[in-house]
Amino acid sequence: MTDHDSSLTAPLIAIERHRLVTDGEGVTTLVAFHGCPLRCRYCINSQCLDPARVWRTITPNELVGELAIDNLYFLATGGGVTFGGGEPLLRSEFIHAFAGLCVPQWSINVETSLNVHRHHLELVLPHVRWWLIDIKDTNEDIYRRYTGRDNALVLSNLQWLLQKVPSEQVTVRLPHIPGYNTDADVSRSRARLASLGVTQFDEFTYRLPPSSQASQEKAEPYFQ
Repeated sequence: MTDHDSSLTAPLIAIERHRLVTDGEGVTTLVAFHGCPLRCRYCINSQCLDPARVWRTITPNELVGELAIDNLYFLATGGGVTFGGGEPLLRSEFIHAFAGLCVPQWSINVETSLNVHRHHLELVLPHVRWWLIDIKDTNEDIYRRYTGRDNALVLSNLQWLLQKVPSEQVTVRLPHIPGYNTDADVSRSRARLASLGVTQFDEFTYRLPPSSQASQEKAEPYFQ
């Protein structure tokens, strides 16, 4: 790919500048892609599933040009770009191309469910500084009830990733999901993930929007 190649594009739902702490070190810009393999019950970015909600389509070169406005912030703070969504690893070719065009000192971070084919991870692995992984729950039944998908690929990819990068570059999100898992479920997930080599966790409770309250009240928590 050259600087003038416009054949590779990706659909976005948002670009958010000047973020601190939540997306990696320093000042970061969040680039959120459209598209996701999951159908989470309390999805906070449901626009990523609606074809009519694509905000814009962009090339890697165009994105580098837009993010360059914050180059001084990135260099001064050790920040850069965080790819989210949706599921950013579905756009692994785009991220790979972007990494070859951007300032080498920019940090590239990824927020992912890891519920994608392995080749996506292999393509971006050399470029990613920090992985923020949304596990949901390690229990297969809980995960399927909440996301509509199986989690075998997630755990397999996580094991593979932990063999390739230092654990300090991986943070696993473990949410307490009202109506779907219990504190005991979260504790079991944390212990299982720690046994795989995870050392950094982000444990929190989902805050549900008012529209989700009715469905939450009807949902039955899973007890192992």
